[in-house]
Amino acid sequence: MRRVFCLSVLVFCFCVVVFAADKVARITGKVVDKNGEPLKGIPVGVIRASKVQKDSKVVEPELTVRTGKDGSFSIRVDKRYEGIDAVYVFTLSKTHKNQIHDGVEFEGTAPGPSDFENPNVKRLDLRKGDVSVEFRLESRIRAKMSVMVEMRDGIRLSTDVYLPVEGGKYPAILVRTPYGKDTVGLVDIVAEGYALVVQDMRGLHGSEGEALPFVACGWGQLQDGYDTVEWIAKQDWSNGVVGTFGGSALGITQNMMAGAVPPHLKAQWILNAANSLYHHAAYVGGAYRKEQIEEWTKRAGYPPQANENIRAHPCYDDFWRQLDSSTRANKINVPSVHIGGWFDTFCQGTIDSFLTRQENGAEGAKGRQVLVMGPWTHGGERDRLGEFQMPENGRTPPYVNMKEWFDYHLKGTKNNAERYPPVIYYVLGAFGEKDAPGNLWRTADKWPPPNSTPTPLYLRKDNKLSFEAPAEDSASATYDYDPKDPSPTIGGRNLTIEKGPYDQRRVESRKDIILFTSDVLEKPIEVTGQIKMVLYASSSAVDTDFVVRLCDVYPDGRSVLIADGIVRCRYRNSFEKPELMEPGKIYKFEIDLWATSIVFNKGHRIRVSVTSSNYPRWDANPNTGKNSWEETSPVVARNTVYFEKARTSHILLPIMREDVQKKPTDEPHKDTPKEEQKSE
Repeated sequence: MRRVFCLSVLVFCFCVVVFAADKVARITGKVVDKNGEPLKGIPVGVIRASKVQKDSKVVEPELTVRTGKDGSFSIRVDKRYEGIDAVYVFTLSKTHKNQIHDGVEFEGTAPGPSDFENPNVKRLDLRKGDVSVEFRLESRIRAKMSVMVEMRDGIRLSTDVYLPVEGGKYPAILVRTPYGKDTVGLVDIVAEGYALVVQDMRGLHGSEGEALPFVACGWGQLQDGYDTVEWIAKQDWSNGVVGTFGGSALGITQNMMAGAVPPHLKAQWILNAANSLYHHAAYVGGAYRKEQIEEWTKRAGYPPQANENIRAHPCYDDFWRQLDSSTRANKINVPSVHIGGWFDTFCQGTIDSFLTRQENGAEGAKGRQVLVMGPWTHGGERDRLGEFQMPENGRTPPYVNMKEWFDYHLKGTKNNAERYPPVIYYVLGAFGEKDAPGNLWRTADKWPPPNSTPTPLYLRKDNKLSFEAPAEDSASATYDYDPKDPSPTIGGRNLTIEKGPYDQRRVESRKDIILFTSDVLEKPIEVTGQIKMVLYASSSAVDTDFVVRLCDVYPDGRSVLIADGIVRCRYRNSFEKPELMEPGKIYKFEIDLWATSIVFNKGHRIRVSVTSSNYPRWDANPNTGKNSWEETSPVVARNTVYFEKARTSHILLPIMREDVQKKPTDEPHKDTPKEEQKSE
């Protein structure tokens, strides 16, 4: 039914565009509030009376446009189109009481068939020419209140409160942001019976205090999240029940707030967020996330001191422990949805946040978490995935719904949220290959799923990658890494530069990258879970980096990045206490490539590349034991990788056992159309 409807819209739109002006009728109009002020971004729908289905719950428009800054809209319709002698026009606002022309209000965000039976509803006859209409809508939201909320140290934070137009006490949803209160687009939730509270974080925009990223958000001396939740609970419009929402920095603040355990916090909806700012954001693998930290702090408006603070703590110390919500997992007591993407910069942070709460949380959190991992990068892009088109069924996750989640946990409404699977994840498949295995959603009771089995693929001589361990007594490969000429970043789990799956052939031809490639796969292999690399290596330097990339090699030669990881060698044993290497000595390194889910298709090959830089994703290690921002005389490191009988360098792929790979796709959720479960 959905596909047929979309096709009719396309046909309608096509007719609107291509026919000559004398064959076109124009519907123009304006949407204003009760005071005559223009309303921007209000959806206006059009449907022919002949297309209203009497047995449907709601009437979906055939065509929708949005009002401009001045509240105006314009729709062009071919006069020869069948049924245009009786056309309905109506609004679809989530923040105002909607109307069907002329002035007939209806409940909700879309009309039902019976709403059109009201005798005051007017049909437009477009055969007679152009028509003009106006909608004057009443807000479903009370006027915004702007207040300065005082924290425990006397600092006041700029806060906006939105309330439903009806009086009373409501559950509240809190959003704390470093990007400015006006950038939060969640106001429509107020019309659903919630108070919305949006707050500028300390030291930014309208808030007082010193702007240092997340330092005042947790359970330390300053607890801005805790204080704000408890302030909400005391207001006369609050019923004492608070949930939180947001992604990226807005998600990190939620993780920090949960660690402080505010008594009135009851549920969270967390997107794309790290739970350990050291391990997932600033010093992944011990290496400084140059692009991410420097660009983000600048764009978010933090002062230079923010970067200085981060650089002053290259080891995992007490500074970072206060920014690691996993250390508070056994105290966190709220159910939460954790949503992330396989190519998101905080991919592993989302998973670890779920796992620590699900397995070790306090009562209220343990066993009550939901993990959703989709085919996404950071920032909500839903059309493209790196160099590729996003699979249509991957754009929106099945099962979960934010309003449903909050209705269940904040209002006590019985709905599907009590039956959400603990783990919902998307299995990637080959891009652009029709009927390729993968490209579907699956569910599991835990992460990683049962039968995900860590399986070694060994580095072998002659640039081979094999399931068979090496038998040679001596085998190695050597390259020179020059920090003045680092290997460039092309895609991956990035924040501000190109992100997602990209063809790596542009860098794989470099002399400082060693490739290991499997034979052509005779059958598909599904990899779902954590990926780790065990690498035996030595260096002529006292410190260097080793970077590992996992790629899917297509039959046409494209080498598409799936995951990568790094180790800064001086942190090989501990992120708390660096230890320099002895030049020439062989060490065993473990490199975390984080998690994914993908089917390597038949006819493809699996590739592992080893190098010592990925710039500017990570800073270029100067090979001297000093930090890159302190070193003025970097040196070239001669690095050797070993793959022999006594030193079996290998990548551990979490391969799903055969019985799982052949299992039919899980039955879709009862509210999820079957055609959305598998990409075409």
